[in-house]
This record gives sequence, C-alpha cells and structure tokens, in this order.
Amino acid sequence: MKHAHVSLFPILLKLRAKKCVVAGAGKIAAGKAAGLLASGAHVIVIAPRAADWIQSQARAGKLIWRRRRFVAADVEDAFLAIAATNSNAINEAVYQACVERGVLCNVVDVPERCDFFYPAVVRRGPLQIAISTDGRSPALARRLRIELERQFGAEYGAWVEQVGEMRQKLRRRNLPADERRRLLDQIASHESFEQFLRKRPRAKAGSRRK
Repeated sequence: MKHAHVSLFPILLKLRAKKCVVAGAGKIAAGKAAGLLASGAHVIVIAPRAADWIQSQARAGKLIWRRRRFVAADVEDAFLAIAATNSNAINEAVYQACVERGVLCNVVDVPERCDFFYPAVVRRGPLQIAISTDGRSPALARRLRIELERQFGAEYGAWVEQVGEMRQKLRRRNLPADERRRLLDQIASHESFEQFLRKRPRAKAGSRRK
C-alpha cells in the first residue's frame, strides 16, 4: 500500500550559534560544513581523519574537529546533524541517535533518512532562490538552478539591497496601511527594477568623471 505524499515545508533557517554536527570529514562533508559556517552555525566535525580544508578551519578556530569515530552523545543538544561518512553503519548510527534525541538529520544520498534536504540555490546578495524536487532528482534541481542563474543576474543583489533600504524608510513613516502596501508593491515592481538598471550606468559614468 502506497503512503500518501506529504509535501516538504519550505523554510529558511537562522543557524547563528546553533550546534550543528557533521559526521565525516571528506570532500562532501567539507562542503556541508562550509555551508553551515557561512550561516554562522557552531560546527562540530566528527571523524578520525579530515580533508585539508577542515583541518585548516579547525586550526583557525572556525570549527571544532573531534578526531575520532562518531558516538551517539555527539548529537546531544544539537540543532541538526549531517551524516556524510563512507560507512553505511555509521551513517545509520547518526540517524538513529538523532531520532532518539529529536535532532534534525540529513544522511547524504539517502532520502528516506533525511528530515531535510539541501535545495539547489541561486544566490544574489540577500536574494536566495531555492529549488527542491523532494529529493527525487537533484540533477533536475541543478539544471533549473543554472537556468535561473541566467535569468537573475548579479544586478539583482544590489537591487534587493536598495529595495530593503527603501522599505525601512517607509516603515519609519506614519502611513495608512493601504498606502504603505501600495508603495511597497511599487518599489518591488518590475518597473522599479528597470529604473534601477537605467540609473546604474549613469552613476558609474559620473564616478569616472570625478
């Protein structure tokens, strides 16, 4: 009997200072650790041996590397854990330890052992576009990411920064709710983006004449 499909809940998490455990320290684990560090997480890597990047980050004090095999207590009080070892038995042990302690877990390349998935992400400054296939086809997610990267160029990062600044100014004004909403829609419109693009070359030309 097939189970009814349950959709994933899309969410962007704040991980600053949260304990995040990575079991494994090879190339894949290093990539996962790097993403966690970029989000400000408190990263602990568990593995007897580690890739050069993880060793260098540990020496710099940016993450903690525990040079031994994983034990269940490693995920105590963790917010999330990632199992990225080359041992199915260890990866399963990480998952079971997380289940027992209510910790979110991702076992790399084993969708049925994942509480969350890594989406393919297009990043343009504060703008992030995440693509997920519920773990069904990472290759398709990557293809869509490449297409969106062509559609949303680097200029979107600067524009979103500007929109955010304008929004903060509006929030400081005592405006009726309907008027505030109308202005917020206006500054986020395609016309506003086109105006932003038209102004950028003139600003650069002016700076060169100074």
